[in-house]
Amino acid sequence: MAAPTKIIVIDDDPTGSQTVHSCPLLLRWDPAILAAGLKHPSPLLFLLANTRGLAPQPAADRVREICRALAVALPAAGIARWWLVSRGDSTLRGHFPLEVDVIAAELGPFAATLLIPAFLDGGRTTVGGVHLLNGQPVHETPFASDGLFGYGSSDLAAWVEEKSGGRIPAADVLRLEGAELDRAAQDGGHDLAQWLDGLEHQPVVAVDAERPGQLAALAGAVRAASRPVLSQSAASWIQALAALPPQPLDAAGLAGLRRRDRDGAPLPGLVLVGSHVPLADAQLAALLAEPVCGLVELDVAKVQRVLEGPAPAELLASLERSWLAQLQALLAAGQTPVLATSRGELGCASPQERRRLGDALAALMARLAAALAPRLGYVISKGGITTHTLLADGLALAAVELQGQLLPGLSLVLTPADGPVPGLPVLTFPGNLGEADTLRQAWCWMEGQGSAPGLGASDQPGSSAPAGPAASREAA
Repeated sequence: MAAPTKIIVIDDDPTGSQTVHSCPLLLRWDPAILAAGLKHPSPLLFLLANTRGLAPQPAADRVREICRALAVALPAAGIARWWLVSRGDSTLRGHFPLEVDVIAAELGPFAATLLIPAFLDGGRTTVGGVHLLNGQPVHETPFASDGLFGYGSSDLAAWVEEKSGGRIPAADVLRLEGAELDRAAQDGGHDLAQWLDGLEHQPVVAVDAERPGQLAALAGAVRAASRPVLSQSAASWIQALAALPPQPLDAAGLAGLRRRDRDGAPLPGLVLVGSHVPLADAQLAALLAEPVCGLVELDVAKVQRVLEGPAPAELLASLERSWLAQLQALLAAGQTPVLATSRGELGCASPQERRRLGDALAALMARLAAALAPRLGYVISKGGITTHTLLADGLALAAVELQGQLLPGLSLVLTPADGPVPGLPVLTFPGNLGEADTLRQAWCWMEGQGSAPGLGASDQPGSSAPAGPAASREAA
């Protein structure tokens, strides 16, 4: 019997599982939880580190903690061979090279660090070493102006030099071009595997990707190579490396996981919209055009004033009670409550203040959602920090089970059967993904209206068409 292998993904927010299915997502990594995750029959294990929501030093500390837990747990579980992926944003925002540096120091050495930001289902490709969003160099999009993770070049080698502060010169970044991957697809990847084994000093390798077959060819070479590689990637590489069969449930089957009452009637849903990017604004507006969807808006400016004023805990608790009463009234009236932060992005004096406000808003939304959760059939949660806080803090979960993709890039997870709210479907919806109508379409599916007017061909179950243009920063 072959020794078990594992693909371990340290995910910087909870949306990186958006191309795969049927695997555990861990929100904690204490020995018992990690051991159970490693015993799962899936070749994939995700550890939701949420480091994109942290300042650099806490992010490094968390990744180091995860790596040290893995260093003990992997041999104890008898995992003889494993590959490690640092999953990051497909629009180049995050703590690079900080996180891969920590991983290499704790669990290396590795033959190379493969830089693979392509997310093909979302229109993110890399051609000639240049990263693109729907054909546009990504540095020309609003993502590059991110207040915490901005950058000035779509050329991955130049981006590496910029993000490393010059420690890794662009000239030292190797390129793996699409034509080489096409050749590997034709010849079985033997030469590419040998090339990987011959690399020295763990170089960064910028990988082109326009088609799934190119990533599949690279995955074959990585599996055939004798030395492990470390990957800094978006979601498409995880799908290629795992080579999973089709997901068991289509969109209708996933929507059918909605919880029901004792009489078999479907329980109501709740939609959270923490992301404040322009795309999220458009998606929220489209959803609220549905007459049965009612908005409860968290006034961000008011929350900011409360946090900065006297007695913030008491005043915030008073606001929280008011917002909870509004949500309960909508449920009593047979509507779908939509809990959203007010639109736009407030100016903050510093990145620390910005994170503090974002964390406070995410925690507030998580508490409100958790208070309603026993009465709910499903939750749609838009925004990475929002979703992570809901799962880890609001619902106090150690792990969830990924079921699959409701629409391209939209992962549906289930809370554990022995949890406080068993079998609750939570749709994890990245802030930067989809078209203006995608949130409404997701709601239609969860409400059993999968064939509702306006559902485009790219949003039908099983489609792998790009999920459309995105806009600016995803946040809590």
